[in-house]
Amino acid sequence: MFKIEYEDERGLWHDVFDDDGALVVFSDESAARAALAERFPLLVQMERYGGGKRTRVIRILEDEDDWPKRGP
Repeated sequence: MFKIEYEDERGLWHDVFDDDGALVVFSDESAARAALAERFPLLVQMERYGGGKRTRVIRILEDEDDWPKRGP
């Protein structure tokens, strides 16, 4: 699982949520990168030409010790 994040003007990173307030997650990295470029085209283009990293794709690791247990 992957999620996307963006950096605001103060240098704080934020997760991306959908209209219903749920965290946007993806099953593969390429889909996450495509969604990132679609939602933040200007920031993604700026990264290619310099100006620092303002967006990122994060891998969500499953923890076997999560409590309470999650469904399958």
